[in-house]
Amino acid sequence: MAEIEVIVEKDEENERPIPTVWRPVFSSIVDAFVKKDYSLSYKITGISSISNETAKYIKENIEDYGEELIPLPKETWKSSVYIWMGNHWDVLIDLWTAGEGRSDLVLRARVSESENGYTIDIVMVYVP
Repeated sequence: MAEIEVIVEKDEENERPIPTVWRPVFSSIVDAFVKKDYSLSYKITGISSISNETAKYIKENIEDYGEELIPLPKETWKSSVYIWMGNHWDVLIDLWTAGEGRSDLVLRARVSESENGYTIDIVMVYVP
């Protein structure tokens, strides 16, 4: 059964499921974090660079959480959301661990429109 495409919308009133077009990029980001590459040394197209300070906080928050991060399963798209904020989208991606499945950790990011489509700024990985 084919997945239904989720389109990008500028809706300031409702949280929406993560658009299909953004999902591979967020999966690549989490794959890097699974490999403990918190500064995304391997360039992912469409991602703004992560400051050393942000990479350090992401590393510390994941390590302090005490569970092994795993790649995003398809189920994460059922609970992860975004909302339009007037000039960018705020995004929350639920992260998964080996021991828990869906964890309390989230990846927070901002997505902006750019000449090449979209630019993603990683804000933080944390427990809200």
